Amino acid sequence: MTVKSSISLRDEQHAFASALVKTGRFASISAVVQQGLDLLRRQEDDASLHRDALRALLQERSRGPFVTADDLRGALKAKRG
Repeated sequence: MTVKSSISLRDEQHAFASALVKTGRFASISAVVQQGLDLLRRQEDDASLHRDALRALLQERSRGPFVTADDLRGALKAKRG
């Protein structure tokens, strides 16, 4: 289903969208805006998946063994020397 909506574009946005239409890459400025929104939605979805994966990793790591700062320094010193 298509919904009609009125939007405002800055001059440079309109010029860019118009150039894409003139070169035949898109059929209309609406098509350019739709593509832009689809890309933004995918980007948001990807970011959400990354945040969820990071959250899961942090939760998993928080249940694991902890290393004190002194133990870490000792281990690093042993590897260097």
